[in-house]
Amino acid sequence: MRVPPLSVLDLAPIVEGGATADALRNSLDLARHAERWGYRRFWLAEHHNLSGIASAATAVLIAHVAAGTDSIRVGAGGIMLPNHAPLLIAEQFGTLAELHPGRIDLGLGRAPGTDQLTTRALRRDHRSADNFPEDVLELQALLAEERPGQRVRAIPGAGTNVPLWILGSSLYGAQLAAAFGLPYAFASHFAPAALLAALELYRREFRPSQTLPAPYVMVAANVVAADDDTQALRLFTSTQQAFTNVLRGRRDRLPAPIDDIDNYWTADEKAHVSTMLSRSFVGTAETVREQLEAFAEETHADELIIACAVHDHTARLRSYELLAQGYATG
Repeated sequence: MRVPPLSVLDLAPIVEGGATADALRNSLDLARHAERWGYRRFWLAEHHNLSGIASAATAVLIAHVAAGTDSIRVGAGGIMLPNHAPLLIAEQFGTLAELHPGRIDLGLGRAPGTDQLTTRALRRDHRSADNFPEDVLELQALLAEERPGQRVRAIPGAGTNVPLWILGSSLYGAQLAAAFGLPYAFASHFAPAALLAALELYRREFRPSQTLPAPYVMVAANVVAADDDTQALRLFTSTQQAFTNVLRGRRDRLPAPIDDIDNYWTADEKAHVSTMLSRSFVGTAETVREQLEAFAEETHADELIIACAVHDHTARLRSYELLAQGYATG
């Protein structure tokens, strides 16, 4: 069976009982291990005003991780472009590309990555998402070679041609990625409902571009691997609690695992969270490998990007290590 390359999606989780500085150190440590274990990319995501996520200043953290690693690609999964002027993102990622040539990716989303109150604090106009297609094209032009007579330039940035990705969890992103001839990453780790329909639309409507001659799809999944199934399922309760807390209007730090998740959530909460987390694979390395192979076959993914929200950093490292080992021996 074809096994697509694996990548890492990290939110720099701030855990209960931990500190922000710990989360930032742990992200770099995970990236260094992922590089040794053969993961292709290490992506960080922009979120704001969330107690459990330390990757708000995404470009800054990417710089930290890229400087502490040697070969793994490092990027944004993603930058919420309507929060920013395209010129500023071109300058930020152009600088990263000059510092780390050939290693920087730029995934773009149109959601705010936060709540409405924080959106206003970001000085974002709620209508700015309507300009997302134009902003993507503007950003792409700023990262391309300078044109004769061009008066506004990204310095650094122009000529770096940082690879752009469109991120999404709906048909909108798939259609845009197809129209622009860009690679597409689907957020099935938390919003899987439209996954197969979006991938079908993207591949059907894809228009080859100078940067990408054929469709390229990366799909996200949650994975928690451990030395036995019982331990893995217990570790996964941190993610289940965190999603339940969001339903309750709480966005706390990543909780410690518990022994019985059914005593934590209601039946309705369980049904809702289980649907959101349906693309989650939990168990031993062998169990997870078999599940991911079936997932890759179902989606025909060119690449899988793996999220792992585990409270204990050592256990999180072990999960990614077991996954990498399982793929190597599968």
